[in-house]
Amino acid sequence: MPLPFNTADRASREAAAGPALPFDDRDRWRRPYRPGPWRVGAAALLLLLASYVLVAAVIIAATGELSGGAMCLGGALAVITVALRLLRTGVWVSARGLRRVGFLGTRTTRWEKVVVVRTLQRPVRWLGLPRTVQGQALVLVRRDRAADELAPLLTTHNADFLGRMEAFDRAADSVEAWAAEFGRG
Repeated sequence: MPLPFNTADRASREAAAGPALPFDDRDRWRRPYRPGPWRVGAAALLLLLASYVLVAAVIIAATGELSGGAMCLGGALAVITVALRLLRTGVWVSARGLRRVGFLGTRTTRWEKVVVVRTLQRPVRWLGLPRTVQGQALVLVRRDRAADELAPLLTTHNADFLGRMEAFDRAADSVEAWAAEFGRG
């Protein structure tokens, strides 16, 4: 009986699948990598804070201060929203294109507009802060943009891949495989 959580069984299924993109539904948006420990840890701390604020909202509402309880509830919901948006950020791919989900906005590029997706050695921002360090970046070159506007999709020093070089290589290879498969237009 095949067990879906058995890694050996999953590896044999992936090896038997053959192509670089072993997904049945390629029209569904998916992230080709897992969120990193820095991103998950920050979201977990925010959710922990939200749980304390929710308990405070219940205590305040139980004492009769409904407006204060409602304000605490609103604050907790805002913190939960921030944590979920933090977990959602990253690069998503489908047969329709490449989607870069940021904290405040989302930008989608159709595969027909993509010239190349490649990895470059260059200075990158450390955990999104202004400080830059030498690292690798996966960049997207579009037909309608100048070559000097290479905003990185993924870097070796962002919240998903800091200290996880092998995970960055796998994610970059996966995004490049999606671009090679669908970017022929």
